[in-house]
Amino acid sequence: MKKNEEGMTFKGGWNVEYKYAVGPTGTKFFNALKDEGKIIAPKCPKCKLVMLPPRAFCERCFVPADEWVEAGKEGSIQAFTIVPYFFESLPDPPYAIAYVMLDGTNTAMVNFVKNIDLSDPKKAAKKLAIGNRVRIVFEKERKGTINDFHYELI
Repeated sequence: MKKNEEGMTFKGGWNVEYKYAVGPTGTKFFNALKDEGKIIAPKCPKCKLVMLPPRAFCERCFVPADEWVEAGKEGSIQAFTIVPYFFESLPDPPYAIAYVMLDGTNTAMVNFVKNIDLSDPKKAAKKLAIGNRVRIVFEKERKGTINDFHYELI
């Protein structure tokens, strides 16, 4: 406990483990990653929106999205960050993550960008600029998780 003129503060933290049920939509997506080395996405039957990460219902029309299409193997960066600090359960810093809209999709999905020199953040940021292109690289041994692939600059 720390006492000062403005009041008291207490140091605290949360460490909560949980299991997240991905449901039929997530199961289909992660099985395709693991078993086929593909990124698949649901497509709205009404407005044709192709959504990643996958959703069971269209976010625009609110109808079930049960048609699936394969996303492109390349895409464009929509947003990015270079993380310079350590966070538990994540890679040692620095590392880069980016929201990428894969070809043939209408929404962006986040993942790590690997094989990029991050020693000079300003130079790295120019390479990661919005609109720049990346490709998907699948891991040789896939487990059915989001870490079964990453992005690399083209």
